[in-house]
Amino acid sequence: MEAQTILTILFGVIVTGFMILDLGFFNKQSHKIEFKAALYQSIFWIAISLVFGLLIYIFIGKVMAVEFLSAYVTEKMLSVDNLFVIMLIFSYFKLEEKYHHRALFWGILGAIIFRGIFISAGAFIIHQFYWVLYIFGAILLYTGVKLLVEKKEEHIDFKHNKIIKFAHKIFPFTDTHHGGKFFFRENGKFYFTSLFMVVLMVEATDIIFAVDSIPAVFAISQNLFIVFTSNIFAILGLRALFFLIENILHRFHHLQKGLAVILLFIGAKMLSGIFGIHISSFVSFSVIMFALIASIVLSLIFPKKI
Repeated sequence: MEAQTILTILFGVIVTGFMILDLGFFNKQSHKIEFKAALYQSIFWIAISLVFGLLIYIFIGKVMAVEFLSAYVTEKMLSVDNLFVIMLIFSYFKLEEKYHHRALFWGILGAIIFRGIFISAGAFIIHQFYWVLYIFGAILLYTGVKLLVEKKEEHIDFKHNKIIKFAHKIFPFTDTHHGGKFFFRENGKFYFTSLFMVVLMVEATDIIFAVDSIPAVFAISQNLFIVFTSNIFAILGLRALFFLIENILHRFHHLQKGLAVILLFIGAKMLSGIFGIHISSFVSFSVIMFALIASIVLSLIFPKKI
């Protein structure tokens, strides 16, 4: 059996096992996730991801290991903007803190399924039409410029959100969380709760962000194994990251600029293939890590003025 096949099986066991333990054992009852627990969980998922990268290095090779880490870090940075929108969703629906984990768990479980579909479709399209990569590059350049020149929106209008309006047309909703349930039956009729709407919005948010993140990862590697594992490992750590930084996210205001630089670089790298220019995985990893560290350091040195 090939090393990549063995690592794929190991990856599947890790993801399935910990998702079952998460909801079925550690978080069976709805409760608020404390900062200390979130810190331990974040360290755990980062450590698991790094160990997996080390296994790739040992059994497959250093080039694929560097590609995995580059894709993982890029996806992690993209997740920060995703978390910002999720925080606004929770605030808009006045979701109690004890239900945050439940909403994130099911939202991320759906995200894993949709990412699998999108990544498989992307890999098939690229295999059939390699020039699609240049379109991905253009998308990343556009997104990078947009992040660089635009300020993050502090308020998003959910009142006129098309997803919310469409959901209300096809499902009967209540304005309550109804004890953390997604739906309930009353007087012979089924009703969906606002918690179910929150999960729908989290899913929709991830699908929107996937438009940027999946092309970015394909720009780093076209290996389906690398693209999928790096993407999912980053997503799995998203819940813990949410509880860890929800109160300090505003401090790292330069992360958006760092992410913009990364997307601009990756987009340019993808388009450079047109001119026969090849940028190594090691150079890409160095640029990505420099942008991440620089944006964090600058955020701490030059704090946001309130």
